[in-house]
Amino acid sequence: MLEINQLTKFYESKKVLDSLNLNINKGEICGLLGANGAGKTTTINIICGLLNYEQGSIFINGQKLSKKSKYYLGVSPQENLLYSHLTCVENLAFFGKLYGLKGTKLKSSIYECLKAVNLLDKKDDTVSALSGGMQRKLNIAIALVHHPLLLILDEPTTGLDIEARYDIWQLILRLKQEGMTILLTTHLLDEAEKLCDRLCIIKQGKIVKEGSLNDLKNILPAKELIFIKCEQEEKLIEIAKKQGFNYRYYQGEIAILSEEILELSTIIDIFSEIYLTSVTKVNINLQHIYLEIINN
Repeated sequence: MLEINQLTKFYESKKVLDSLNLNINKGEICGLLGANGAGKTTTINIICGLLNYEQGSIFINGQKLSKKSKYYLGVSPQENLLYSHLTCVENLAFFGKLYGLKGTKLKSSIYECLKAVNLLDKKDDTVSALSGGMQRKLNIAIALVHHPLLLILDEPTTGLDIEARYDIWQLILRLKQEGMTILLTTHLLDEAEKLCDRLCIIKQGKIVKEGSLNDLKNILPAKELIFIKCEQEEKLIEIAKKQGFNYRYYQGEIAILSEEILELSTIIDIFSEIYLTSVTKVNINLQHIYLEIINN
């Protein structure tokens, strides 16, 4: 559905995209993850035709990026593009007309979009009367009004409370079930882990790793992490190394990388020379994988 080859972009003399390659298959949710300044927003702006680029090619649904191919795109930006004094229906009608929709086709599309995001009962409410979660749903509905083939969601749950986040997650998963192809950017790694079929991690303008969560778990040489607290950290590390363990620091805490699942009693025996304050066994998740990749 989306094919990006060798995409290169400069801001003056600074290279912000460095021969970036990205492919998204029809019907999948692909997560684009990276730190601020890694190139996520620049990539999206180029796909949307808002920025020029120096080198590379972009194809959407097999067609080279052009004014015509933009109609294949639906974009829900991080900041809601809504007119607060207009109703839900009026907002959708305005943006639908920008895409050339009118008459029965426009009315039908408005109804379908409001139904898709569960806002039919709010259709005549002004945006200013909606909650933050409802406004975000309407923002997504606007991106869907012209029936795009590729939906870009830029930080779709930023700033929402946990209940509203879960509502948006369910909406995104429903759209996938209906066959929508989605490019998702997010700083919330649990969100990416929950929603994405495939993850692409961007660093300094390049995709440095990509694959399913299970594929990426192979990057970290462990089946589980063992977080250990004690007063003799240097001795802990010394013992771990002698026993053939690697270790990492996560948020200031030492984690031992174990290539097999160990019983608690075995862990205590291994480190019996020192007093352990606490031992916590943790399954490897996307946060650990992401930090491993970003920090080399």
